[in-house]
Amino acid sequence: MGLFDKRRRESAGLAVQLRDSGRQPFGMLDSYVPLRSGEAALYRSIREAVPIVDAAIWKLIRLTGGVSVKCSQKAAQAGLDRFLRTVGTGRGQRGIQSFLDGYLDCMLTCGRGLGEIVLDRQRREIAAVLWADPELAEIREGETPLDFVLCRREKGGPPQPLPCQELLLFTPFQPEEGDPYGVSMLRSMPFLTEILLKIYQAIGLNWERMGNVRFAVICRPGEEDGPGDARERCSQIAREWSAAMAAGRKGSVRDFVAVGDVDIKVIGADNQVLDSEVPVRQILEQLVARTGIPPFLLGLSWSSTERMSSQQADLLTSEITAIRRSLEPALERICELWLRLHGFDGGVRVEWEDIDLQDEVEQARAALYLAQADHLRQEGSGEG
Repeated sequence: MGLFDKRRRESAGLAVQLRDSGRQPFGMLDSYVPLRSGEAALYRSIREAVPIVDAAIWKLIRLTGGVSVKCSQKAAQAGLDRFLRTVGTGRGQRGIQSFLDGYLDCMLTCGRGLGEIVLDRQRREIAAVLWADPELAEIREGETPLDFVLCRREKGGPPQPLPCQELLLFTPFQPEEGDPYGVSMLRSMPFLTEILLKIYQAIGLNWERMGNVRFAVICRPGEEDGPGDARERCSQIAREWSAAMAAGRKGSVRDFVAVGDVDIKVIGADNQVLDSEVPVRQILEQLVARTGIPPFLLGLSWSSTERMSSQQADLLTSEITAIRRSLEPALERICELWLRLHGFDGGVRVEWEDIDLQDEVEQARAALYLAQADHLRQEGSGEG
């Protein structure tokens, strides 16, 4: 035999399995490292990935709203009210409430709010009050905690102080000792959010594999069939099966007929999908607890008799009151500057609307009971 003699080699059957990696779309959560750089983008990804977290923050912002400012001089009150109602806040918005909404959104998400008071060319009027991305500014601390400068890092150089520091607004949210930047409300969520997204991604992959049915066609050759006959029969069955499936996708019905020992099974039909209700609920409980919002206000019906109790209302009210206190210094600076620019002196007092979290039906029922009690009392006094 020569080296170039052709030999007939019998090819063995080959089974190939193809599977995509199937990663969840928010890859930043997979490679999360608890460092300061890039945290804002990470927290925004959490809000985008988990709708309940985004809804909870927006509910806190809505509940915090409703503010008015009173000054000691009556002559300035009308102008101050008009200013707060009509001041430009950028992006086609007007009114101090729209500024506070964006400012508070940055505080809760990034841990700090950054804003700027913009004066007109004559520097006699406040033309706009704008909020900005907190990642644009860095803090350079001085000898005391009261001495700090907001800076901006230029490309390839050290951070440079921003101009007009007296017109800049900066508010950290729940700052810690040695950390002047504040703490995001979402700081403790990346780890749990990553697990939650893995569960949702696995659910999607399982439904893609088991909901969109795959078939396994097994042909067992007989004793009289040779290797070549088995390969030819397998190829023929594969062609006909593919044609039948293609015809089904086009809306027509095509039968599949085979001769021999042919077995057709549904891939994944005998597998059980893991129950995700308990782990998903446990994770959501942790995420919602950080926001302070009662679960049923976010559409989570974990109990058939769940409703807001007076204790829950008091706790949520205290949470919103604390958030309001953190916004008051920035609002007072804006109003006091407006008074000075218009020749008025004196301080201002920030007044917030009452937080109403009780059920209107219960309030109406309580009012009815009070009216009935007054009516019975009057009847009793008349008879006496």
